[in-house]
Amino acid sequence: MRALPPTSLVRRNDTHRLILGLVRDGTVDGLRIDHVDGLADPEGYLRRLAETRSYIVVEKILAPAEELPESWPVAGTSGYDFLNRVSQLFTDSGGQAVMQAGYARFTGQRATFGEVAREAKLQIMGAELAAELERLTGLLADLCEQHRRQRDHTRRELRDALAELIAGFGVYRVYAFPGRPVSAADRANVAAAVRSARQSRPDIDVELLEFLGQLLVLGYPGEAEFAVRFAQVSAPVMAKGVEDTAFYRYHPLVSLNEVGGSPEIFGRPVADFHADMATARPEAMITLSTHDTKRSGDVRARIALLAELPQAFTEAVQRWARRNARHKRDGWPDANAEYLLYQTLVGGWPIGAGRVRAFMAKAAREAKLHTSWVDPRPQYDDALAAFVDAILADGGFVADLESFLAEHQLVQRGRVSSLAQTALLLTCPGVPDLYQGTELWDLSLVDPDNRRPVDYGARRALLAELNGPESAIGKMAAGGPKLWLIHRVLTYRRQHPEAFGPDYQPLVVRGAKAEHVVAFARAGGADAIAVVVPRLVARLAEDWAGTTVTLPPGSWTDVITGETTAGTTGLAGLLGRFPVAVLGQVS
Repeated sequence: MRALPPTSLVRRNDTHRLILGLVRDGTVDGLRIDHVDGLADPEGYLRRLAETRSYIVVEKILAPAEELPESWPVAGTSGYDFLNRVSQLFTDSGGQAVMQAGYARFTGQRATFGEVAREAKLQIMGAELAAELERLTGLLADLCEQHRRQRDHTRRELRDALAELIAGFGVYRVYAFPGRPVSAADRANVAAAVRSARQSRPDIDVELLEFLGQLLVLGYPGEAEFAVRFAQVSAPVMAKGVEDTAFYRYHPLVSLNEVGGSPEIFGRPVADFHADMATARPEAMITLSTHDTKRSGDVRARIALLAELPQAFTEAVQRWARRNARHKRDGWPDANAEYLLYQTLVGGWPIGAGRVRAFMAKAAREAKLHTSWVDPRPQYDDALAAFVDAILADGGFVADLESFLAEHQLVQRGRVSSLAQTALLLTCPGVPDLYQGTELWDLSLVDPDNRRPVDYGARRALLAELNGPESAIGKMAAGGPKLWLIHRVLTYRRQHPEAFGPDYQPLVVRGAKAEHVVAFARAGGADAIAVVVPRLVARLAEDWAGTTVTLPPGSWTDVITGETTAGTTGLAGLLGRFPVAVLGQVS
């Protein structure tokens, strides 16, 4: 079989003439490469782009334990890895058992997320990506003809083996390419996929699966094309099977169902976050919301609070379902969709029926269980839309929903979590990417909801009215605190860039509520910052119980409030005027 042509033969000057021209004349400072996993040779492509000496980030969706290949000449990713680390940081792992049990009882969902994801990937390969799988099967059949021990497999056996192997991948793809050594990470990921396929389908010939594994790590010289084409299929299967299907089928806590995330990881401790930040790429992009996120950062922050009151939410869902059963048509919508709907209302309230209908219609069709884009079922679609309209027109249900939000102060506490997450976005290692519209409270759902027009005039007018933390908090409903935080920290960052240097150091926190604090310092040259934000604020209940943080030596001034402090400081005082603290060192 012929080898792939060397990457130098790609006529980059023709395909990239405009882009390279914009880089050369200084119009463009950097390049963000989306869908990099769709390329035959991502590393080769990025190496050619690196010759422009511009800033480059890639929209690479990393699995929870996956690292960006060190050999790629890029500053880092577009930020989904940071987004998910923050979401996990603000999720209370102590609520997992009750939350998942309540979800399972309500919906009847007993499968693990891994099982749901596997089935979704197999379904995608049998429908939307059937042609891609068939082409890959043809390539494999040709290869098997050249290997005596593999010649007797039927085409169906080959197709099944390929499908199970792809479904078993825990990452989007591997990057084996002729002329380069196969990385240890790629070998490990292939081996794990082979093991998964063997466990899921013990009827598939083990020797065939092992043969496939060897092909994927270039174990047979001159037969690299199969490995490259396999990677270009496994990546979209993961994207469509997990992000666009499984995430709409399994949702004990939907704030965890985010691009690059996993609902199987239900919260992580502060120490893990510090370890991640200490080794983070300082020039990578970091973000909380993008055009492709399933929910805005502010919606996720509020929904994550439910993990701190799982029993209360479970009881509320059961109560709402009993009341709303009369609004169903022929038993539709199903309990799984209903559970998703209640979380969505909690996360996005107040929200109009039109936006909720649009979101639920998309969620149902992405799930592909009762309706889909290619095979819509009007009976289900109409029943779902009617249910949304009916419950939001039901004054008793709306009153109960608002009572639940008020009792647990979810709107207020969600805003505190949003401010804490925004402070981390603006101060953690990386280049913060503020998605348009998120300068204020943004309760957007998945696209196209998150692509509505942004009123920049209103933002400029509000900023002009703010002259301190009290005036910002006085404009709470309009988003004043968030806009003030962003304005003050970005102004300080522009004036003191060295303070956001490579030295990252967790700060010592002591007291009964220490687990509710994220505190660290960064320094570079003569400047430094210290950051202190709260987490898990529902259980915190505004009571710091004498908890303290020890700042590095010297005097520190809060960028947000202007107050000065030093040494060991009580959290109640430090966060008394504003929910988060970003401190600059006074020289």
